[in-house]
Amino acid sequence: MLEEVIAAFERKDYQTAAKLIKPLLKESPENPWVHFYLARLQEVSGKRQEAEKIYRQLLKVTVNNKILSQARQGLQRIKEIQQEERQRAIIQATSKPDSSEQGILVLEPINSEEKTIAAPKFAEIMQIDTYTARLTLPSRSWRVYRTGKIGELQLYGTQLKQAGIPCFWLRISQIQQIQVYQVKHFSNSSQNPNVVCLNWEHQLGSFSFEWSEITARVIGLLPIFEQVVDINVRGKIERKTQTQDYAQFCDLHLPGRRTILRIYDNGYEFQQGLKIISQPTQNTIRINWNGLMDWVNQKLPQVKVWSEFPPFGETVLDQTEVINHIPSHIQLLRRENTNWDSAFHLYSGIIFVQNGSTKS
Repeated sequence: MLEEVIAAFERKDYQTAAKLIKPLLKESPENPWVHFYLARLQEVSGKRQEAEKIYRQLLKVTVNNKILSQARQGLQRIKEIQQEERQRAIIQATSKPDSSEQGILVLEPINSEEKTIAAPKFAEIMQIDTYTARLTLPSRSWRVYRTGKIGELQLYGTQLKQAGIPCFWLRISQIQQIQVYQVKHFSNSSQNPNVVCLNWEHQLGSFSFEWSEITARVIGLLPIFEQVVDINVRGKIERKTQTQDYAQFCDLHLPGRRTILRIYDNGYEFQQGLKIISQPTQNTIRINWNGLMDWVNQKLPQVKVWSEFPPFGETVLDQTEVINHIPSHIQLLRRENTNWDSAFHLYSGIIFVQNGSTKS
């Protein structure tokens, strides 16, 4: 009967082949050729996932070189079809208006148990191995996974979401369009507080708002690097860059104005404006900063505080294709530029956009 199945395949009479294979599976369940032609039948019927499983199983259990060769050919055909379909889908997705704009795809954290289930699905969608997929899926914070045309990222993101893998995507321009003001000091604490601040062109001015306009608060520490002299293991003097301190930052998001008010410890004039702290000291910035943050907490008791910047920053520092598109809007005096500054603005900007602060 197997010969009749082979003949049916040669005639491309797949309906007859299907009828013949059913009894063969019962009569000769251990015959690898029967399973091979079952896989071929699934393949030509468009059930490629089922066919792939059978081909891979044959590679594990059979020693017949001819079956092994044909199973590998079957897997290669399926892979080529998938790649063609993916390419067509990408072309279609990026042909829509504004779909060529640059964007980022961000993975959201999942726990270890969910990661075990999600990794094979993630690997299949992104065409990577399962081990790499598991390492890539984040556990602690967001991970900027891919940059590219927003249409393509939306295509991948939709597939990931359908597979139960939490993610989102956004346009880089949405972050670039956010206005950032560096707060020098508060000058009023009424229902309409006022801040003296610098705009993105370093021009000094003032800005009035209402506390109710603020929808999010983002805090983070940015490393301060210094050149230090050290003695290496050979007893020789060497210069190297080390983290000597951290600058503390706090962003206040005002989505209705597409604006971030950015405060940082060394840039805030504690001796000026509103007396937030009863006796500010010029020698202890940390005490002054903690007093300022306590005051802000009292004004914004219901506003969510985002504080997961460190693990996010560690994963994005080397992604220069993203970082280079993100102006930091951070005015720390540094000897050399560092990606930490742009990483913080990226983190704050993503939160800004995700909270619905800007329109797609």
